[in-house]
Amino acid sequence: MKSLVVLLVVAFAVGASAQCKCESMKWATCDGTPCECFLLVGNGEKQPLNCSALIPKCFLMKAEMYRARKGLSRAIGGKPVETAFMDNDGIYDPECESNGLFKAKQCNGTEECWCVNSAGVRRTDKGDKNLKCEELVETHWVRLELKHKETTADVDPAQLKSAIADAIQQRYQLDKKFVSDIQYDKNARLIVVDVKKDIGDRKEDLSRMAYYMEKDVKVLPLFKEEVKFEPSVAGQKLQFENILVYYVDEKAPTFTMQRLTGGVIAVIVVVILAVVAGLVVLYLARRRERAKYEKTQVRELDEIQQSLS
Repeated sequence: MKSLVVLLVVAFAVGASAQCKCESMKWATCDGTPCECFLLVGNGEKQPLNCSALIPKCFLMKAEMYRARKGLSRAIGGKPVETAFMDNDGIYDPECESNGLFKAKQCNGTEECWCVNSAGVRRTDKGDKNLKCEELVETHWVRLELKHKETTADVDPAQLKSAIADAIQQRYQLDKKFVSDIQYDKNARLIVVDVKKDIGDRKEDLSRMAYYMEKDVKVLPLFKEEVKFEPSVAGQKLQFENILVYYVDEKAPTFTMQRLTGGVIAVIVVVILAVVAGLVVLYLARRRERAKYEKTQVRELDEIQQSLS
């Protein structure tokens, strides 16, 4: 009887252990009763997780940097408005608040610092440690540009809108009411999804949905169940080959000329040189004309003087 009780206790423990997992984060380590899950970040610190929701992007980036340092495997329509911008810096090891929010000022362990938005994306030029970041500016609008692979049948735009919105709500736990608009270019196989929240809303975090979707499309899902984001339209699954993400903040970013790419700067320099060269040519031409005019005047005066004498 005693051995039977022991077997039952062991079986119960094994069953409880099997149930202790984090569906929203495949890198999580889970154990205990009640079940507790965490991510390893920084120098091996344990970051507690709430696995009933998507994990904050700041924690995910820290975990990804930790795994990169340890050599562990990692799942790695255009601007909606003039002030929209993309993440061109890639991943870094961020400073996070205890609730998973990004700290407004990031330095990545160096003397170089910059200000970020609520999605952790740089929104200012880089400076030194004296750089002031007064507040964490909220991202209230995310535009997703998704290019799907070839399909066996045409995609119905009307059905596509509801399919995308439903899939976002189901997979990323974001109410589909935030999907404000979906556009579709059949020839380019391009789906443009605008996800917006009211300015001033601090409850919903759009960056989590965008980060999880980027990983779904670009490499591997962050979910424990590695099934990718593949909305079904009229029984046909859409598989994606590319994604671009644009961020629109409540306040416009403050990039200066330092943000311009080498190509853009080169174009500006060429234009300036062309203008300067044009002005030089015009100046020399006018100078030659003036010299010619003066010579003509002198010659005419000499002829007049000779005739009078």
